Order: sequence, then structure tokens, then C-alpha cells
Amino acid sequence: MSRRRTLGTKKKIALLVSAATVAGGGAFVMASTSNAAPTPKSASESTVCLGLATALGNNQKFIADQRAKPDAQSEARIANREAVVAEIKRKQEASGCAVGESAQDSQTAQPSQPAQPAQPPAASAQPSQPAASAPAGEPGGAAASGQQVCNGSTVTLSGEGGAPAASSNQFPAGTKLKVTNLDNNKSTTVEVTSVSGSCALLNNAAFEQVREPGKFLIRRALIEKVG
Repeated sequence: MSRRRTLGTKKKIALLVSAATVAGGGAFVMASTSNAAPTPKSASESTVCLGLATALGNNQKFIADQRAKPDAQSEARIANREAVVAEIKRKQEASGCAVGESAQDSQTAQPSQPAQPAQPPAASAQPSQPAASAPAGEPGGAAASGQQVCNGSTVTLSGEGGAPAASSNQFPAGTKLKVTNLDNNKSTTVEVTSVSGSCALLNNAAFEQVREPGKFLIRRALIEKVG
């Protein structure tokens, strides 16, 4: 009787140890699964990630352009933009986006000026018609104050600090642009203070004035030259 009781106790202990091992292993698996990092989102999966990727691409293009055609200020501009690139990458990581993913803000597929109504055949042949000026927004173009420019362009942020301002690859420093977010009807009027890789790139302060919460890209933007 004594031997049977002893064996029964040993078996019970063995079963308890086995159960604890299985339970512990299951807990370890669950903990490992819960601690696994989520897969970063791509620009095609998130508007936030698309905006940051566009901002990164614009700044990288600006740096590449400065290196291709350097001038006396290129070194300082490149150093500034490299700091902006680093800040955008930090925002990508914080937002759960793929760090380093960039996307160029396509300008080539967008008309450089608002579409004009078709002229009647007779009128188009009249010699008294004034000569057409250069398209608005192109080098040498003369967009009138209040005229819509960069038709169809999206707007994102440069990542730069300071007072509300903009940078542009089509308008010189001192030009004033009014940017309206058509998705919430918020607008801001800013002065172009530097060069960038797109028609209108807003710095952080200016972008905050017109953005929608949690978004880093304005898909439907109205850009007007007002000064």
C-alpha cells in the first residue's frame, strides 16, 4: 500500500510539471506574438505615409538638383535639407510608415496653367490677337495676381520650422501664394522664401494652418499667386 501511494504521488508531480511546462510554453508564444513589431505601412496603404513619402521625395530631389548644379549657397541648402530629411524619417517611424520610402510629387502629368476655352477658328487666325505669355509657373512665366497656378498639384510639408512660409521650384523668393485645402476650405497666404522640388511646399507652421488632422498631404489644393 505504501509503494502504491508513493508511485501515485510521483505521477501526480510529473503531471503537474508537464502541465506547467506546456502552460509556460504557451504563455511564451503568446508573449512573443504580442511583442512582435507591426509591419510598416507603405505609401499606397496610408494617406499619412503617402504625404510623408512625398515630402521626403521632394526634399531628396531638391538635394540631388543642388548637387547637380551647385552654387555658392548649395552646401548650406543641402545641410538644411538633410536635417529635414532626417526629421521626416523620424515622423515616418512614429507614424508606423516604412522609413525611407519616398515618392516624387508628379508635376509632369499636370497642366502648367488653367485650361483656356477653345477659340473659334476665325478668331484664332486674327493677327490682332495678343501674343501668349509664358505659361504660369514656368520659368519666365508672368502669372497675374490672383491667378490660379500649379493646377492639379498636391501640397505637402517640407518639415522646416519657423514662421509660416513656402518653398517652390517655380516662383522666386518674395512671391506670395495662397494655398487652399479644398477638403476643409482652410487657406493660408505665405511668402516663398526658398527653393524646393515642387510648385508649393509648405513649412510646418503653414501646413498646420490648412491640414486635416493626422494627414500630411493635401490632395485637393487650390494654389493662387497673390503677390
